[in-house]
Amino acid sequence: MRSLLFTAALTVLLAFTLTCEKTGIGGGGSGSSPTEAYKQLFAAVKSKDTERIKSVMSKKTHDFAEMVANRQNQPVEKVYENGFTATTFADSLPEIRDERIEGDYGAVEVWNAKDKRWEDLGFVKEEGVWKFAMGDMFGGTFKSPGKGRAIKEQEATNAMSNNLIPGAPANANFNSNTNIPVIVPKERPLTNGK
Repeated sequence: MRSLLFTAALTVLLAFTLTCEKTGIGGGGSGSSPTEAYKQLFAAVKSKDTERIKSVMSKKTHDFAEMVANRQNQPVEKVYENGFTATTFADSLPEIRDERIEGDYGAVEVWNAKDKRWEDLGFVKEEGVWKFAMGDMFGGTFKSPGKGRAIKEQEATNAMSNNLIPGAPANANFNSNTNIPVIVPKERPLTNGK
C-alpha cells in the first residue's frame, strides 16, 4: 500500500514538473534571463528537440542557420543540433557564471569542458524573452553588455605579470636572441677581367 501511494505521489510530482517546464512556470521559466535561456537551450539540445532549440534562438540566429545550411548543403535541423555552442557537448549542465545585462542585450559565461575555457555567450531580448544571439554576434549587430569575468581575469593576470625589463626602451625588440653573433659578409675579391 505504501509503495502504491509513493508511486502515485511521485507520478503527480513528475507530471507537475513537466507541465511547469513546458509552460515556463517556476524556476525562472523559459527565457526570463540569459541564464534561464541557456538552461533551456542545453535541455533542448540534450533532448534532440530541434523545435525547442529553435524556440530559444533569436530571429537573426534563424537567418544565420539557414545561411549555414545552404552553404554546407545540409538540412537546417543538422545545423541546429548542437545549439551553435560547444558547451552543449557536456554530459550535464555546465557551470554558468557572470550574467551581464544592459538593455536588451545580455551574456553569460559557460564552461566549455571540451576546450577547457569559459565561453562568453550572447543573448538578446525579443518580445520580452531572452534568446541565444549567435546570428546577432555573427552579423555584428550584438552589443556586448560588458567584458566577461574570464576576460577581466586575463587582463588582471597580464597586468600583474610585469614582463618589462627595467630601463629598456618601450619600443625595444626583445623577441630576438641577443647571444647570436652577427655575421657580416666579406667582400668578394675581384677576379682578372671580370
